[in-house]
Formats: sequence, structure tokens, C-alpha cells
Amino acid sequence: MKWLLFVTVIPVLAGCASVSMKPETGLADYNQALRELQTRPTVAPGSAAEREAIDRFKAFFADITETSVRAKVRTTYTDDTFFNDTLKTVRGNAALEEYFLETAKNTRHVRAEVQDVAVSDGNYYIRWEMDVEFAMFRRGKPVRTIGITHVRFAEDGRIALHQDFWDSAAGFYEHVPVLGSGIRLIKCRL
Repeated sequence: MKWLLFVTVIPVLAGCASVSMKPETGLADYNQALRELQTRPTVAPGSAAEREAIDRFKAFFADITETSVRAKVRTTYTDDTFFNDTLKTVRGNAALEEYFLETAKNTRHVRAEVQDVAVSDGNYYIRWEMDVEFAMFRRGKPVRTIGITHVRFAEDGRIALHQDFWDSAAGFYEHVPVLGSGIRLIKCRL
């Protein structure tokens, strides 16, 4: 039983150590990125560039594999992109490529389907449903989750800011052996 705890919980906690556990730090990073992008030009609403940018987002998340990440991340995200998916915050498309490659290695598939896109003053809010099948646990049982991504596109249509809003406990942590049992127990008691 100790080996199960070691191979499941320790890597998750170690991954969390690379990201500040203080919620206000994540909020500060997000707000800083928004301020930096406030004056930068973005794609014109209703333009062909806007449609292409949204289509690139959809294509990137339609099926995340090591091959697709290598082929698409640098044409989808800016060199200095801000990215936060509630599990990790990274800056720059090189770091993002590394993160997505690691994600692809640890999953059998990751597929998201865009349900809706809303636009407000250069901000895009993309509602999606995602299916993930993990390589190490819940094999053969995809996890379905929903979320919204706040995106700001650069003038060239690549993503300069990507902030996800989704329930990472239901979408990920609840499915990690041992850790998931604890989270589900806490939810039942609330």
C-alpha cells in the first residue's frame, strides 16, 4: 500500500511545489498579465483573423498529443504567453510546450470541444467540455469536465493570455488514487 501512496500522491504534491500554493499569487500573476496586455493590439472583432485565431484554439485542444503539441504550440501561443490552467502557471510558449508534452505523456487522450465563444472588449471567453483519459489511473474511463477559458489574442492571432476556470478537483484530483478518496470524503461532508 505504501508504494501506491508514493507513486500517486508524491508526484502530484511535487508538481504542486513548482507553483505557488497561495491563491492570491495566482490572482496577482493573472492581473499582472492582464495589465501588460491591456494596451497591446488584438485581432479585430468579426475579422477573418479573429475566426482563424478561434479555429486555432479549437484545433489545438481537439486532440492533444505529443505530435500535435510540437506542431501547434508555437503557432497557437505567443513567445511570451501567460498560461494558467488552475494546475500550473507558465510563461512563454517554450515552457508551455514542455508542460503540454508532459501532459500528453501522462494521458491516453485529451480532447476538448468548444461549446460557445463570447467576446467583450478584446477578451474571449471560450466555454468547453473536455474528456481526459489518464495513463496511470482510471484506464478506459475518461473523465469529462467543463470549463471556461479567458483568452486574449495578440495582433497576429496567437494567444497572449490563457486563463482557465474549471473545477480541477472534479476534473483531476478526485481521480488520483488515495488523494481522490480524501477529496470525495471532504465534499460529502460539506
